[in-house]
Amino acid sequence: MIREDEAGGVLVVTLAGRVDSTASTELEKQLIGRVAARDTRLVLDLQGVEYISSAGLRVFLRLLNKLREAEGDLVLCSMAESVREVFELAGFMSIFAVEGSRALALARLSAAS
Repeated sequence: MIREDEAGGVLVVTLAGRVDSTASTELEKQLIGRVAARDTRLVLDLQGVEYISSAGLRVFLRLLNKLREAEGDLVLCSMAESVREVFELAGFMSIFAVEGSRALALARLSAAS
């Protein structure tokens, strides 16, 4: 499931379920489409994500690269421990901005603007 909200000029995308090869194609299409539509300040709320595969990690990496090209910002938040472990094993915790909550992620983007 993908839900989008706006908070102070920031697009907050809430994900739930599995971010695997089945879900990643649609997710990438939607997220990259938002960047193309000039939504360049994003928070990805991962509180409801129970599993992420390498295909899901690739989507996040592509999104980050597209946002960097557009001089945008991305903050991930509310990772379950199992998802955080996948990010750590992949070496992605040093690549992505990660906060413990949506409020902290929004504050981080506000401070960056």
